[in-house]
Amino acid sequence: MNLYFRLFYILLFKVKKLSYRIGLLDEGSISFRALPSDCDINFHLNNSRYLAMMDLARTWLMAEMGLLHLFIKDKWMPIMNACSITYIREIKPFQKFDIKTKMIGWDEKYYYIEQRFESENTLHAVAYVRGVFIHKGQRIENDELLKVAKFEGPVPELPEPVIHWKMLLDAKKKHHS
Repeated sequence: MNLYFRLFYILLFKVKKLSYRIGLLDEGSISFRALPSDCDINFHLNNSRYLAMMDLARTWLMAEMGLLHLFIKDKWMPIMNACSITYIREIKPFQKFDIKTKMIGWDEKYYYIEQRFESENTLHAVAYVRGVFIHKGQRIENDELLKVAKFEGPVPELPEPVIHWKMLLDAKKKHHS
């Protein structure tokens, strides 16, 4: 439930005060504090909270890019297709941390985002997210997304770990078909 409060706080208070815009390939950052209700019996941030907070951080990234209001107005829905996360160091109760979020590229169908959990020069987790935007049940082509974002630069080359991850996702899909 407290994630709804965080979402409403972001949408109602933080977005309105946002006085800057970042580019499509720039890194966004949002800060959180691990509340006791975010933690599990091991007294560290629960695995499911990482994913839920990543959703909030991607919403914030769209706001930082100046695209959130357009997506809401046009009823574009971001859909996560796949996610891979590696936990490195725990986040303890009441610890403050940042989620650094960055669009790292796209292919013919999906966009790819990297998200890192960091605090005081410590990397706690790193995740890759693959997704699409949909409108009325139809996938929005990445060319349309780039047009709305006013991006005219070259397509960035996906990092090697993401290329390997894509191959793993394709292999899993074929294996279970």
